[in-house]
Amino acid sequence: MRDRAEKLLQENKADQAIEEIEAWRSKGGKMDDYLYYLLGNAWRKKGNWQMAINNYLEATRMNPDSPAAGALEIANNILSFYHKDLYNP
Repeated sequence: MRDRAEKLLQENKADQAIEEIEAWRSKGGKMDDYLYYLLGNAWRKKGNWQMAINNYLEATRMNPDSPAAGALEIANNILSFYHKDLYNP
């Protein structure tokens, strides 16, 4: 499942990656931290930051050394960015 999901994300097929990972999970497939990381990446590519962060959090809960930890930090930095000149023209 990992290789398939990675391939779909490389081909910019986030919707299909989400569908396949969720189908895998619903059929009882084992979800590990890396699959949650990939699922988070798919949601991020779709612009759904909340779902991306939720999946990154689940991945880091399972494995604090997951690549999702770095992705979570980056997502939080992006979302917390404040540029005062953009809000005070």
